[in-house]
Amino acid sequence: MVAAAPSKGSNLETWLSYLEALHPNAIDMGLNRVKLVADRLDLNSSAIKYVVGGTNGKGSTCAMLEAILLASGYRVGMYTSPHMVHFNERARINGELVSDADLIEQFEQVESARQNVSLTYFEFTTLAILRLFAESHLDAMVLEVGLGGRLDAVNIVDADCSIITSVDIDHVDWLGDTREKIGSEKAHIFRKNCPAICSDPVPPESLISYASEIGADLWLFGRDFNYSGDRQQWAFAGRHQRRNALAYPALRGANQLLNASAALAALEATRDKLAIPQQAVRQGLLNASLPGRFQILPGQPTIILDVAHNPHAAAVLEKNLGNMGFHPYTYAVFGMLSDKDIEQVVKHMAKRIDKWFCASLPGPRGISGSELAHRVDQTLKDLSEVDNKAVEILPFDSVKSALGSATDLCNPDDRIIVFGSFLTVAGALESLQRAI
Repeated sequence: MVAAAPSKGSNLETWLSYLEALHPNAIDMGLNRVKLVADRLDLNSSAIKYVVGGTNGKGSTCAMLEAILLASGYRVGMYTSPHMVHFNERARINGELVSDADLIEQFEQVESARQNVSLTYFEFTTLAILRLFAESHLDAMVLEVGLGGRLDAVNIVDADCSIITSVDIDHVDWLGDTREKIGSEKAHIFRKNCPAICSDPVPPESLISYASEIGADLWLFGRDFNYSGDRQQWAFAGRHQRRNALAYPALRGANQLLNASAALAALEATRDKLAIPQQAVRQGLLNASLPGRFQILPGQPTIILDVAHNPHAAAVLEKNLGNMGFHPYTYAVFGMLSDKDIEQVVKHMAKRIDKWFCASLPGPRGISGSELAHRVDQTLKDLSEVDNKAVEILPFDSVKSALGSATDLCNPDDRIIVFGSFLTVAGALESLQRAI
C-alpha cells in the first residue's frame, strides 16, 4: 500500500522519502507511463535542448556545456544524476542549485497530474525538473540521460542536439552485454534531421546504423571533429570551425579533451541558434566543475575522489593516477554495488593500489565490506602483476570508517583514492564535510 502524498508544507526530505516508495521497482524501463503524465503537464519550452548520454564522460560533458553557455550570457538549466550529497545537486538554473521550495512546488504539480499512474523516483523527479525548466524562460537546457537512452525518462525530450560520449559495458541487465547492444540503446536519443554527436573513438556499428536509419546528422570523432594539443594549450577542429589556443579544462583527467571536444562539436552544430564567442569557450572550460570526477582535494595527504564504477572508467582512473606525481603509497577506499563488474575494476586498478580499505555500501544493491574484501583478494591472487607486491585488504562497515582508517594510517606524502560508486564518493564527501 502506497503512503499518502505529503501534505502542504512538507519538507523536501519528506517528499523524497515518499517518492522512493511510490513505485514497486527502483528501475522500471519504459516511456509509456512517464509520457502519459508528461502530456498532462506543460513541459513545452523554446530552449535549445542538449541531451547527453554515454557510459562514461557524460557528466563532465554536461558541465562544460553548461559553463560555456553561461559564459556566453545565456540562461541555462542543467539536469544531471545521481546526486552526491543533496538532491538539489541534480538541477541547476544559471549555475545555481535549485531551492527546496522550487522542487517541492513542482513535485506537487507532478503528483496532481499523475493521478493513478505509478512513477519511479527517477521518472517523477525528471518530470518535476523538466517542468521547472519549462517555466524558467531558459535559452538552453543540458540534460543528462540517466540509464541507456531508448527507455530512459529523459528520452521524452526531443533533443535539438544529442551527444553520446562513450559506449562500454555497464548496466548489462538493462542494456545488454555487448557494445553493439548498448550502442543501439544509447543511439535512441538521436533525432531525425538533428545533430547527433558521438565522441567515442570507435563507435559501435549499431549506433552508426541507427543514426543513418532515422536520418540524424551524425558527427563522429576523428571524422567530423577532432582535437590536438601540446603541454601548454590545445585546439579544436570541427566541420567548419576551429578554436585555437585553448587552455586545458579545469576538470582533470585523460579523457577531458575528448569530452570538451564533444561539447564544442555540439555548440558548433547549433551555432545558428546560439552563438558562442571564443572568449566564452576559454572561460567556460576554466569554470566547469563537477564533484567526484578525478577531484583532487586540497591538503595532505592527497585525497582523490572518482566515481569510477565500471571497467572503462577504472582504466581511465588508473591512467590518471599514473600521470600524477610520485607518492610512496596509494591507499584505496573502495565500495561497489553488487551488479557491477567488480573483478574487472579491481584488475584495472591493481598495480596502483598498496592497501585496500573495502567499505560496505547501503541499499539493496550494496555489498558488505567483508564480501568486497574477499572478492578483491581472490582477484588479486590471479594477477601476476601483484605477485611481488605486498598488498593488504581490510573490510569496513562504512565509507566513513574506511576513510578514517586510511587517513590515520597514511603519511602526508601518500595518497588516498576514493572510488567505485557514487555512493562511495558521496559517503566520503559527507564524512569530510562533517569533519570540517
